[in-house]
Amino acid sequence: MKQIYIFLVCLIAGILCVCCDNNEASKKIDIIFDTDANNELDDQHAIAYLILNDSVFNVLGITTNATGNGGNVDEHYKEAERIIMLCDKLDQIKLFKGANRSFERIKNSLSDPQFDGYQSVDFIIEQALKYNKKNKLTVLAVGKLTNIALALEKNPEITDKIRLVWLGANYPHPGEYNLDNDIPSMNYLLNTNVEFEIATVRYGEKSGTDAVRVTKNYINTTMPGLGPVIKNPIIGRHGGEFNNFGDYSVNLFEHIDYPDSIQSRALYDMAAVAIVKNPAWATKTEIPCPIMENRVWVERPDNKRKIILWENFDKESIIDDLYKTLRRNTP
Repeated sequence: MKQIYIFLVCLIAGILCVCCDNNEASKKIDIIFDTDANNELDDQHAIAYLILNDSVFNVLGITTNATGNGGNVDEHYKEAERIIMLCDKLDQIKLFKGANRSFERIKNSLSDPQFDGYQSVDFIIEQALKYNKKNKLTVLAVGKLTNIALALEKNPEITDKIRLVWLGANYPHPGEYNLDNDIPSMNYLLNTNVEFEIATVRYGEKSGTDAVRVTKNYINTTMPGLGPVIKNPIIGRHGGEFNNFGDYSVNLFEHIDYPDSIQSRALYDMAAVAIVKNPAWATKTEIPCPIMENRVWVERPDNKRKIILWENFDKESIIDDLYKTLRRNTP
């Protein structure tokens, strides 16, 4: 009788533990991160920040694409892989190669099983089909929008299953790197009904992610040694061996050009991850969905379709949370 009692107690305890685990998992944000990781240095900080916030995010996978800087998609894949390895998550995070070319140059070849970008595109579709209007998959894109546009073109059924957050655009002004790398992919998505949010960049303005800046001196002072320590060091893209992300961050800042005398760089992409984690770190505004024609924004005030603009980012809170996240994951 005593043995039966013990068995029942253990069984109930096990069920309760499973339920707690499931509840904990259900609270996390399911997310796919789409990146041109080898472009400069903000993608790397965004990836580390994202995957080390594993109590907040359930990272289903990281998809890559190639923009004008950083080589072809193989190089962007390799850089994303380096960061995953530095965060000691290689066995947990799925990584995929995506589009080299633009939406217009790829969209007519989607019937080819191995079209340009198929690994990332097919993964986005496969995952998005598991969601619905009330429970959407978050896709956070911090490069060109090619992979996501191709996914919706190939399978429109996923349109209402995705919440798309994009780091891009100087809206309402023209220009911006991610946008200029594939304007047709952005216009295509703006003309669908996919839930669309823009974390604005706005070069030189205080209201966009360009204001979320850190100096080389700050990085040199705070970052060394931060993050998990791995047994087998990686070779950085500029050479050298690294066994933690903090040291690699210092190296990235050592090999970058600076637009100002205080030697600061914006962590655009990391700021986009931050506001998905905590929406209070920026303000959001709903507007009628515009379109871009001849590289100029055209307002459509009567458009019933609405999108969200994120602006006025809380630089201090965002940078502080990056540091705390890395510190929390440091042995």
